[in-house]
Amino acid sequence: MRLEDLNIYQSAMSLGDKVWELVESWDSFAKFSIGKQLVDSVDSIAANISEGYGRYHYKEAKNFYYYARGSLFETKTWIQKASNRHLITKDEAELFLESLNDLGIRLNNFIKATGTKQINN
Repeated sequence: MRLEDLNIYQSAMSLGDKVWELVESWDSFAKFSIGKQLVDSVDSIAANISEGYGRYHYKEAKNFYYYARGSLFETKTWIQKASNRHLITKDEAELFLESLNDLGIRLNNFIKATGTKQINN
């Protein structure tokens, strides 16, 4: 299986693109402060999944999947801050948080399956 075939990777990439499109419309102060942090954290989810997938040993790979999970939680914080500061609506925040929660569940399942013969993502 190729990295690009992993559903968790595809979801993380898509979420990163959606956040990028959102932040592009913000004013320069918001982009520089919250926007940069938000984009960095959401992009780190896919990047760490990718790096873990490329590792030779499953224990090493799992470490990067844990980093991806950490970035996912960081992204939740930046989404909440963006909502609190009226950069996104409550509805937009809720949609992003739902997507992150869904990805988090699937990422946890992927982490549990890593090192076993059966991986469902």
